[in-house]
Amino acid sequence: MQHFIVYINPNTELAPILEVLDTLSNRFHIRFFATDSQRDLLPQYIQTWDPKDKSVAGIDCVLVFGGDGTILRAKSIAISTGAPILGVNLGYLGFLSETTFKELEASIQTLVQKRYKLISRMLLDCRLMRDNKLIFSGLALNDAVIYKAETPRMITVRTYCNGRFVFSARCDGVIASSPTGSTAYNLSAGGPLLTPQTKAIVVSHLNPHILAIRPMVFPASDKVCIKVSSLFEPACLQIDGENVYHLLEGDQVIVSEAKRQVDFVKLSNRTFFRIMRNKLHLGK
Repeated sequence: MQHFIVYINPNTELAPILEVLDTLSNRFHIRFFATDSQRDLLPQYIQTWDPKDKSVAGIDCVLVFGGDGTILRAKSIAISTGAPILGVNLGYLGFLSETTFKELEASIQTLVQKRYKLISRMLLDCRLMRDNKLIFSGLALNDAVIYKAETPRMITVRTYCNGRFVFSARCDGVIASSPTGSTAYNLSAGGPLLTPQTKAIVVSHLNPHILAIRPMVFPASDKVCIKVSSLFEPACLQIDGENVYHLLEGDQVIVSEAKRQVDFVKLSNRTFFRIMRNKLHLGK
């Protein structure tokens, strides 16, 4: 691996990162590239990635400095280049990160020596439909979240699976989560933990009015449709914490397994269960 795109949380102190990038470049003969969106953040000696540049065979890895939120924002780079993500945790949990800043040089050495695996993670294809017209489509690594507006009034959501009615619920919102996202907002809402290689879609309601409403797990081959109603003002849709769209009465959010996946670099023998125990402070 010789060609890396660098993506950094802009709120991070840059000097230590730039210093280590310089060290890595000299030691392992790595070329680092910046995205257009972070051109002003990084020094000029780090080139801007141009997919039309024939002198570069391709991007081998997306090196992300930050927390899980930064990795979610970097997923579009991984999708467009086909390169795997290596997360360097500078945040709180860092559930999606594979290494730390202290371990980075050793991790890059392992990577360059090809002593790594790639773990593919499922993406959700999310579509907002209004009057049978496509308003928005996007890919989610974590989740698609529908939530009520600022007024303290519940909304009604009707859930369908492959065109068949499942149930309706009065609630503050609903989360459609991927296996990766099961450790995020879904977990806070009382949803289940799924291993990363599980092929499924989790639907968890936020503060449902009826206690019998529980999270449901659908096979990834299913198409889940969530229809919103009883809106006193527009509700909102967020994909991976970004791309806020206002929902109107009768709008439908359709969630299914995407054709694309995102690969993550796996360097260590730490299992998902060990990471889960350590980072979520579950039983030893």
